[in-house]
Amino acid sequence: METKWMTKGNCRNKAPEVFFPSDGLGVEVAKKICETCKVKNLCLSHAIENRIDHGVWGGTSERQRRRLRKEQQLIAVGF
Repeated sequence: METKWMTKGNCRNKAPEVFFPSDGLGVEVAKKICETCKVKNLCLSHAIENRIDHGVWGGTSERQRRRLRKEQQLIAVGF
């Protein structure tokens, strides 16, 4: 998968640990960085397609991405 878009992300100059927080406050800090990111949608798609279960990607938490994957599965089967 193409990942050149990563060099344009708001995260490019941040420590990776920021996006792999151990608490809810850390998640909110990371999501705030993602809010204005111009590649946020590509980042989220990358995380969902590659089933990345850890960290904040595309402005979403691990829990939010699990929920999005479930919704996509339900749509795919016609619910």
